[in-house]
Amino acid sequence: MSGNKVLVAGVGNIFLGDDGFGVETVRRIRAHPLPDGVEIVDVGVRGVDLAYRLLDGYRTAVLVDATCRGGVPGTVYLIEAAAEPLEAPVLDGHRMGPDAVLGLLATLAAGTGGEPPGRVLVVGCEPASLEEGIGLSEPVAAAVEEAVHVVLRVVDEATQLERETTPW
Repeated sequence: MSGNKVLVAGVGNIFLGDDGFGVETVRRIRAHPLPDGVEIVDVGVRGVDLAYRLLDGYRTAVLVDATCRGGVPGTVYLIEAAAEPLEAPVLDGHRMGPDAVLGLLATLAAGTGGEPPGRVLVVGCEPASLEEGIGLSEPVAAAVEEAVHVVLRVVDEATQLERETTPW
């Protein structure tokens, strides 16, 4: 067990335009002071590594990624993800989004004895372009700061809950 209670993971491929949203967001989060027990990681396209990391005893996990939901590019979403078995994902080392990672958790937990987080959230942003190229589109770049604030609020709530429920 990692001992950390909250994991914030940036997911995405910086070589596919707005898919780099999660990576850029966690880079900016690192500039902010964070409570004890919060781990910030850039997992990029290493979805299998993220799936194993999620079994390290975190109470809350926040995954940050480009998320196609049909909205206006740059729209920031806060999604409560189910940390329960999903349809088995196709393993693709170059593109495993949060849905595929969460789909692996039950299988990996059974094999390792690890414990998935009690709560998994996705802070997503509607992309404008996922085509090859480095750099975020204008609406997604403008949304990064909003996403940083959403993640910081979620982290604050999660660590506040931890302080309130920890017996002294």
